[in-house]
Amino acid sequence: MTCVYCSLAEQYVNPLFEVFDGGDFVLSSYRDVEESSTTMQIFFPEAEGDNGSVRAAAIDALQSALDIVGASAEIKVRTFPDEDWTLSYRLHFKTTEISPRLVVVPTWEEHTPAAGQAMLRMDPGMAFGTGNHATTRACLEYIAESEPQQSFLDVGCGSGILAVAAQLLGFGNVCGFDLDADAVQVAKETATANGVEIPFFRGDLSGHLQGNPEIPSADFVAANVLGPVLIRFADRIATLVNKGGTIILSGILDELYPEVKAKYESLGFTERSSKLIGEWRTGLFVN
Repeated sequence: MTCVYCSLAEQYVNPLFEVFDGGDFVLSSYRDVEESSTTMQIFFPEAEGDNGSVRAAAIDALQSALDIVGASAEIKVRTFPDEDWTLSYRLHFKTTEISPRLVVVPTWEEHTPAAGQAMLRMDPGMAFGTGNHATTRACLEYIAESEPQQSFLDVGCGSGILAVAAQLLGFGNVCGFDLDADAVQVAKETATANGVEIPFFRGDLSGHLQGNPEIPSADFVAANVLGPVLIRFADRIATLVNKGGTIILSGILDELYPEVKAKYESLGFTERSSKLIGEWRTGLFVN
């Protein structure tokens, strides 16, 4: 097994996931709690006689994404025996207790949740959104702290973790959408792994995507996307929140949060609270 990887400042992690276009390559990340940087990595097998073409393609895909987000990083390569792959792949993903009401458990680990605690099964190889990243964790904490509502919408669902958590915690009429068709498929797999049925579909805030379901409004909305996207599509996102509803705004670097907050306040929302984890701030708003 071969790994192409680099280390990045936390501020570039979400943007890199957003712009990465590696075809069959899957980008993943991990961050040691004792380190200040995050490792972005691509794992893949190399066949005999490959002459390095797959490795070169992986390096090019990662470098292209780095160039787009304006990040400078040294790309490195490491290899290890196939029999070590499973252990190295799982090394950085352990059971994570989000709150007394919710725990995220890798699919290969055995875990007995506490009384009254929902257990969400995840395979961290699926897609971005395992509960380890600051933005995902803050969203999960807010969902677990909130009273279940009659409807829930996951904007930019990624792995589907937020929508699945909401359903496990008792929210009704849960659904989610993402522009990325692969993310939609992964979200469906996450739901299946947790024994729930949730309609995930391709959707586009700009309205340019044709032939897909109309995006419904909801009493509780989670929008864990990049700060600039929250600002650009604020008018559209605001229409997705029912009157008297709640929205989580996440994926926002702390220095950009005041601008996001001001934009949504101008649309009639009031900040109830915010959470700062690392460099990322997540806000809970009501209208």
